[in-house]
Amino acid sequence: MRWSVLCVAAILGGCSTAESVFRDLPDNPGPCPSALTLYDAHRVVELTEQPATIQNIGFTGEINGVRSLCRYYDDQPIIANLEIDFGFGRGPAAQGSEHYYTYFVAVTRTDRVVLHREEFPLRVRFDQGEDRIYMTEEIDSISIPRASETTSGSNFEIIVGFVLTDEQLQWNREGQRFRVNAGQPED
Repeated sequence: MRWSVLCVAAILGGCSTAESVFRDLPDNPGPCPSALTLYDAHRVVELTEQPATIQNIGFTGEINGVRSLCRYYDDQPIIANLEIDFGFGRGPAAQGSEHYYTYFVAVTRTDRVVLHREEFPLRVRFDQGEDRIYMTEEIDSISIPRASETTSGSNFEIIVGFVLTDEQLQWNREGQRFRVNAGQPED
């Protein structure tokens, strides 16, 4: 993964974890950026035809959680690690055993402008008879440059969501919902 000049993603080397790398550095001078999902883009429902009924559901996806840790000191950039929890469903009208989703990660100035946005493909494969899959994606390191050493992480947000069609976005904005397990019996 590579972030442009604004945000550079790098995988931590060797067997080090973020915690062990961060342990030897001084405390952050301020809070980390908020990590969250964009409400209008946290769910995707693919209908094979209209009307919007359970029988016409193909594949679904939902972002169930976003977590981040960060580290910054002196005039260094903010280095944030991100974990995204996903749930995926295979509805009654789904064709095939695998599906490709695309999600985005954006770094923004809090309530202002997108500084950088990148899309990531995600292949999900359902085994025979499987209708739900839960998984976590990790982005090991996002680098967010700061204007000065007094610029706090609270000035930024890391926002995650699915890349949606106009129709899917409208579906979400209208409050329509089918959960990951739509059309499937409860366990």
